[in-house]
Amino acid sequence: MSNEVVVRSAEVATPTADTGPAGRLAAAFLLSHSGRTREAYAYDLAHYFDWCARLGVDVLTARRVHIDGYREQLDAEGAAPSTVVRRLSALSGFYSYGMDEELVDRNPVQRVRRPKVGDNVQSTGLSADEAGILLAAAHRHSARAEVVVTLLLLCGLRVSELCGATVPDLSYERGHRVLRVTRKGGRSQTMVVPPRAADVLDRYLADRTEGPLVVTSTGRALDRHAIWKLLRALAADALPHLAHSLHPHDLRHACATLSLEAGASLRDVQDLLGHADSRTTRRYDRARHNLDRSPSHRLALLLADTDPR
Repeated sequence: MSNEVVVRSAEVATPTADTGPAGRLAAAFLLSHSGRTREAYAYDLAHYFDWCARLGVDVLTARRVHIDGYREQLDAEGAAPSTVVRRLSALSGFYSYGMDEELVDRNPVQRVRRPKVGDNVQSTGLSADEAGILLAAAHRHSARAEVVVTLLLLCGLRVSELCGATVPDLSYERGHRVLRVTRKGGRSQTMVVPPRAADVLDRYLADRTEGPLVVTSTGRALDRHAIWKLLRALAADALPHLAHSLHPHDLRHACATLSLEAGASLRDVQDLLGHADSRTTRRYDRARHNLDRSPSHRLALLLADTDPR
């Protein structure tokens, strides 16, 4: 495939109306990613391109001083540290790609200082009472709403994983109902669907054996924007204090925190959420700083007989 054809096919992912060299480079860079990562990077590049356009900065000749200025603007806008880190990461990848293609002479993001992201996740999750209220509200609303809330909450799915799931992804394995989902990076994972969620799914699917797992009235896959709106509507009815803030990730967060509080091991929750690094899972452990859990207590008991007093 020629470079011209690659660029033309990439233009569907171009983050701005820029059809010049920078826009074409951005489109080609986005082709090297997929799914949620591509969409997030497209949004981040669009934000940066717009900033450059307002200040008259040529994207392909930008220098570190421009990136420092952009980061200062993000701070002034109140962007969360994690957002700043993600956007700078997207820009660094974009410029590195440009260097590989010999379209830029340096990566101006390389030595820009990035904020430290704390140990706590941004979403607040739900308490056990709030989770129960939300499940009940979804049951009253519709079979589709009950499926969405149940799978996000009990299985800890990312909203993109739920949107991408199909009916044929459901099966049985060693007596368990399972769902095969596509996780970050295109990796597949088989997840147990607990009986409560399986019952909800069976009622919703009836005899349907093909197509997206969760569908609109026209049979198309429900997208994450529709799920976001659905959750806000449910919250407005049952959890008014969350009516303007509830996010799909809050249910994934609740799945992690409530599982840990229920006694699940950190490793099992890590596997459930599909985290490659256990440190990511530990951020959801609300009791990790509980002084009563300090190993020092158990060690002191073990060595009690050796106390010289």
